[in-house]
Amino acid sequence: MILAAGRGERMRPLTDHTPKPLLAVGGKPLIVWHIERLRAAGFSRIVINHAHLGQQIEAALGNGAVLGVSIEYSREVSALETAGGIATALPLIESDVFPVVNGDIYCEYDFSRLAEPLARLAAGHDQAHLVLVGNPPHHPKGDFVLDDGRVENTDSPHALRLTFSGIGVYHRALFAHTPAGEKAPLAPLLRLAIDAGRVSGEHFAGRWVDVGTPERLHQLDESLRSHV
Repeated sequence: MILAAGRGERMRPLTDHTPKPLLAVGGKPLIVWHIERLRAAGFSRIVINHAHLGQQIEAALGNGAVLGVSIEYSREVSALETAGGIATALPLIESDVFPVVNGDIYCEYDFSRLAEPLARLAAGHDQAHLVLVGNPPHHPKGDFVLDDGRVENTDSPHALRLTFSGIGVYHRALFAHTPAGEKAPLAPLLRLAIDAGRVSGEHFAGRWVDVGTPERLHQLDESLRSHV
């Protein structure tokens, strides 16, 4: 699943007329970079949720055939936040375990690396697997602690805190108590699962950009076009 329902307030005025995942870097929309990497890793069925200017996303991507995948859409009247969006889209997702990626990031992560956590979660050992990255300048305190492949909710000043990349693997059981069609954030669900010892993680050290402002969009575009 690709999350594409956000309004992108910090990206205005660009997002007043274009949904954030369709903003282009390196000659193609952010969401297309994801689709191409997912397809290369063997994921052929993709669900995309949308709200703000969502019809533009459907018009641009269609059923996915041109990109070599099959796309279904979960349409939201207004953005339901991450957990609400996923819970609402669950009827379109066939598997009990599935990867999810934020549509407004750029990341050179190899999605084939998710084969192991997908199998492990399917066997019932965990409810989530998070891909974490080094803390960017605009988020210096990070989100979670990673210790020997396990994600922890520790406030220890000596713990290494990393930032959630927006890429994760989830078991549908994580959303068992999240009503479809209602707003719900993901973080509280993750923290409950972390406290229960049911969240694994990994540190991705490659290129990742939270494309949250026009300035970061421009910098990323210039970098990709110059093949840096």
